[in-house]
Amino acid sequence: MNRSVMSNDYWVKIWRSRFFWIHLVFSDLRSRWRRSFFGMAWAIIQPLGLTLLMSFVFSKLFHSDIGTYAPYIFSGVIIWDYILTSVTGGALSFVQAEAYIKQCRHPLAIYTLRTVLVGLMILAFAIIALFVWAAVVFPEHIGWHWLAVLSIFPILVLITWPFATLLSYIGARFRDLPHVMGLIMQALWFMSPVYFQAKMFRGGGLDLLIDFNPVYHILQIFRAPLLEGKWPTAANYGYALIPACVFAFLAWLVGRKFEKRVIFYL
Repeated sequence: MNRSVMSNDYWVKIWRSRFFWIHLVFSDLRSRWRRSFFGMAWAIIQPLGLTLLMSFVFSKLFHSDIGTYAPYIFSGVIIWDYILTSVTGGALSFVQAEAYIKQCRHPLAIYTLRTVLVGLMILAFAIIALFVWAAVVFPEHIGWHWLAVLSIFPILVLITWPFATLLSYIGARFRDLPHVMGLIMQALWFMSPVYFQAKMFRGGGLDLLIDFNPVYHILQIFRAPLLEGKWPTAANYGYALIPACVFAFLAWLVGRKFEKRVIFYL
């Protein structure tokens, strides 16, 4: 791979290999729940079980209404699971695709796209359950603003695909990266309103962890229509797209220099 990484030619190669990476995506989905009785329903069962447990405990600790707090936690669980899977799994995408990389001359970005799309399909299945839940709990919030939830999919791809690609280049050379990212993501979890409500941060004088936290704004694109009955703000989209631009530039910069060397690290 030469300096054409992320050029038009590179995108053309990704498109031409679409049948290959689409096959990998569906192969991963089939293997994930092979011989499972509930199959893809686990995409709902697992986060729902965690939600019921956490909402019961947290609603008692923070004196919140469990009926409204539970959907809040569920929305955080499914989005955070997607982000965490894309980041930690993305760091090993090249390593896990070693056999393909050594035999095929496809653009390396398709292997991180594979990871991102698998997670996105699981997320989409869980979102259906949240739509139903929100319709039952918050029928007054049903409206055209629910369409804004669909924008979360391209935004998440724009953020996680370049970030996963960047991490894959580093992870191919340094195999401890997934463990390091696990610690970093755990710290980010505590600093973000994933399970804890934003008002708790503001009440503790931690407004900066809300106003300038991309995770909060990503969650608001998702939560505002379903749980609050309003459109996401321009600031929500702006702060969500800033990391997308940064990660895309860094992935291009690193890929431009190291794509040809990855095979020597595997």
